[in-house]
Amino acid sequence: MKSQTEPLAPVAHPAGSAIPETPVKVDEIRSTVTWKPWLGILVVILIFFAGQILGGLIISIYPLLKGWSSAQANDWLTSSIGGQFAFIAITEALTIYAIYWFLRFNHTSLRAIGFIRPRWRDLGIGLLAAPAYFIIYLITLAIITHFVPDLNVAQHQDVGFSSVHGSVQLILTFISLAVLPPITEELMVRGLLYSSLKKILPTIVAVLLTSLMFAVAHLPEGGSAGPLYIAAIDTFVLSLVLIYLREKTGSLWASITLHACKNSVAFLALYIFVTH
Repeated sequence: MKSQTEPLAPVAHPAGSAIPETPVKVDEIRSTVTWKPWLGILVVILIFFAGQILGGLIISIYPLLKGWSSAQANDWLTSSIGGQFAFIAITEALTIYAIYWFLRFNHTSLRAIGFIRPRWRDLGIGLLAAPAYFIIYLITLAIITHFVPDLNVAQHQDVGFSSVHGSVQLILTFISLAVLPPITEELMVRGLLYSSLKKILPTIVAVLLTSLMFAVAHLPEGGSAGPLYIAAIDTFVLSLVLIYLREKTGSLWASITLHACKNSVAFLALYIFVTH
């Protein structure tokens, strides 16, 4: 009989099979990585940039088909709720598709990065973790602002969707901000990236590096006002908690749930409580 600390042999799942039910144990994460870790890290970086570029190219076909001028096309892409939703949906779909095919090419499945069938237990853990995350974030922010009093904690985050009116637009905005990104980002960051880093690095280093990369990716959301350091701090803390959930449950669903809760709170603050 295997001891609890001994890595478990990876369970084979055909690449094209349905999402498996069994979680990936903590010690099993390293053994399920069948790809070269450095290649997994590179693929995550490429997916992050290429997905947005390709998504932009695909969505730009619509204005061409409509025969719009460049000014009309730009206005639709930047101001239309439907256009922004379509861009995000296409980009997220391309990202998930690329991750799936990378895993399939390496003869493994989504289970290798913690994506199994949702379990009520994992969803409940994700919900319960939300208050803990917010408390940890507030404590961290209080400490940082004590030593860096000039930190702009009120800097605006450019998430798009600047003018949202009506129930349909609210629903599209909610899906774009609180549903699609949590699934895609958890697959890419706490899934593929973290699994790849943990294969070659001590766990604590993999956790910190994954969270740092996730935080840096949010710096540009300050737009013309400059790097959004407050978002980087927030997402760094969030990532630490998300990885903890991934480790404790062997699944990404607790992390996805917490991530969705966090984004839902932001959605309510930006588009419901302020405007209604």
